Amino acid sequence: MAMNFEQARQNMVENQVRPWEVLDFRVLDALSHVRREDYVAAGHRNMAFADLTLPLGHGEVMMKPVVEGRVLQALELQPTDEVLEIGTGSGFLTACMAHLSQRVTTIDMHADFVETARERLGRAGFANVRFDVAEAVNGYTPNAVFDAIVVTGAMHVVPEKFVRWLKVGGRMFVVRGDSPAQTAVLLTHEGDGRYREESLFETDLPYLAHAAPVKRFVL
Repeated sequence: MAMNFEQARQNMVENQVRPWEVLDFRVLDALSHVRREDYVAAGHRNMAFADLTLPLGHGEVMMKPVVEGRVLQALELQPTDEVLEIGTGSGFLTACMAHLSQRVTTIDMHADFVETARERLGRAGFANVRFDVAEAVNGYTPNAVFDAIVVTGAMHVVPEKFVRWLKVGGRMFVVRGDSPAQTAVLLTHEGDGRYREESLFETDLPYLAHAAPVKRFVL
């Protein structure tokens, strides 16, 4: 029997995401309307709504739906917001943020991720997303500042320049710390490079390129 994706999507929202304290109506609406099954590999379509990370290639994963919901709720995206996504991945979170904001700029160091996401969002009718192949830690400087930034890979330490890419009052979601005990945090730019930090929840994600802790060898 063919899977009922619409029913599975609503079950995901009601039985996974909402119980994890994601109660923002606009976020739940985005998760209810963006077709998650269209942002996974063909062989994983029947697992698109499971409470699992899904492999994307290059050692990267698609976040669990509950984590994506918490990311979107923490950022409090507004229809006028300009958003930067560091780590395009599958393009699903990109699509949800495009649904909620004015424009999303998304970058990834893997050209195949970027091209696949461009095709997926194009088929879905999103025209407010800019795509770029770039590596954020060492090889990227945006030509604008943003209302919100989401970093979809973990970082041992968040570079100060990432905070400078935010407008004053802008918000950044990032997972920080040492695997497997990492913490999702929200950083709010208060001006002059200063930021306020709020711990959100514990999780574990693969590190962004060039953002893992340096291994130290003891002789």
